[in-house]
Amino acid sequence: MTNNDLTAYLHDRMPLCATLGMKAEKMTPEEVILTLDWSLAICTSAGMLHGGAIMALADSAGGAAAFANLPEGASGTSTIESKTNFLGAVKEGKVTATAKPLHVGGSTIVIETEVRNDAGKLIGKVTQTQTVLRPRG
Repeated sequence: MTNNDLTAYLHDRMPLCATLGMKAEKMTPEEVILTLDWSLAICTSAGMLHGGAIMALADSAGGAAAFANLPEGASGTSTIESKTNFLGAVKEGKVTATAKPLHVGGSTIVIETEVRNDAGKLIGKVTQTQTVLRPRG
């Protein structure tokens, strides 16, 4: 799939990603990479990218990584816990979230996501737990 196809797939499944303008660079079970361009529309004071926008990027990358690792018979995932450490601010360019699974189980999936600025500086680290959803039967 091309990056445009991956982005369309992402936007179709998570409409918030389209609203914020996230783009998909890579989506595999081993690694998901999403990007978000700085925009004044999603900033807080002093032109800094809002922490909520950064968290939404990381959560979306983590959710996509969890979905890519669903066990057989599962229908989806939902975030049940998320911990974010902010290590820097973003005032221009784009941010890149790289999500990788730490644990893939039958009932939970744990994902670690690094968020970096254009220069590659780590600006956020997120660990989240996704519950595995199964159809009721």
